Amino acid sequence: MAKRQIYLDNNATTPLHPEVQRVMRKALGMFGNPSSLHSFGREARGMVEDARERVASFIGAEADDIIFTGSGSEANNTVLSTLTCQSKACDDKCEHVVEIITTKIEHPCILETSKCLEERGTRVKYIDADCLGKINIEQLKDSITKNTGIVSVMMANNEIGTIQDIKEIAKIVHERGALFHTDAVQAAGKIPVEVGDLDVDFLTLSAHKMYGPKGVGALYVKKGVPFCPLIRGGHQEKGRRAGTENTIGIIGFGKAVDMREKEMEKEGKRLLELKAVLKQGIEEKIPDARFNGHPMDCLQGTLNMSFDGAEGEAILLYLDQEGIAVSTGSACASGSLDPSHVLLATGMQPERAHGSIRISLGRHNTIKDVERVLYVFPGVIKKIRDMSTVETGKE
Repeated sequence: MAKRQIYLDNNATTPLHPEVQRVMRKALGMFGNPSSLHSFGREARGMVEDARERVASFIGAEADDIIFTGSGSEANNTVLSTLTCQSKACDDKCEHVVEIITTKIEHPCILETSKCLEERGTRVKYIDADCLGKINIEQLKDSITKNTGIVSVMMANNEIGTIQDIKEIAKIVHERGALFHTDAVQAAGKIPVEVGDLDVDFLTLSAHKMYGPKGVGALYVKKGVPFCPLIRGGHQEKGRRAGTENTIGIIGFGKAVDMREKEMEKEGKRLLELKAVLKQGIEEKIPDARFNGHPMDCLQGTLNMSFDGAEGEAILLYLDQEGIAVSTGSACASGSLDPSHVLLATGMQPERAHGSIRISLGRHNTIKDVERVLYVFPGVIKKIRDMSTVETGKE
């Protein structure tokens, strides 16, 4: 008999919400280009603009503030790359930023873009995080200078779930005259996100992290903030992002945020309860388990753990054999054998970081899933530790 499949990797991606599937299937026959003036194009344009209104409303923005992109990574790249643009043609749109500040625990799309910009001559400063994943606020204050153009700090960490005080950070950044961007890909749809209250200049979203389709993200840009396109060509997105819009994906995005507005608060409480049961069970059944991330300021469904004497990849594979899908960290780094850069940035030793996994619960998970994990997990850890040279001291 096949084992029941349990998906616990919702920070990597989420399954399509049934209502999102429904509206996307309905839209499959709508093939018109949203830029065309005939009736087919106008129909597509109407659906795109309706979705734009929904996404904007979800974060307390206006429709004109939203630019649809191909992903959250594209949106993040857009913010950092376009503000460092040196083209003379962009003099009236860009700041020609010479210094960026970000943190050591950002998503790879921020860190790799920053590394690339460093090689092109842009100065980049990286802020530390404490053992719970909170960034060093005093270091941030001391790091911002008159040359700092933009600061980018993620709202909630994708690996350990720690939530930053974005409102406080934005205030500090603005008082010192710089622009502020937050990557809210993991936060939006899980906790309230309101751009006016946060007072951010740029904010990034991704549909597939909130039960929407892959291949569509969004970038919020505050009115009056300097901006020039990363992708050039046509006049789509009011000239801010060229390329024919992913109409069906955008429609799905619009429905996904609708469903998040209806379900997010109740679901968040339920996931918090499930996580509490899971954490307590692991503490009781598995010796020497360490929990990573902030105990309070953390995403409701995210639980990151380290197990001395057990490799994270081995844990993942053994659980997969039992029909349980978890992660060793960021989906974007799943092919790497290096320990998590996030855990290393919190001061964790590489050996312990190697023995870490992430469980991220979602709307479809139940107490039966948690009970199944607690039944299987202790045996998996014991089996791996019994074979481990670290645990046994064998050569």
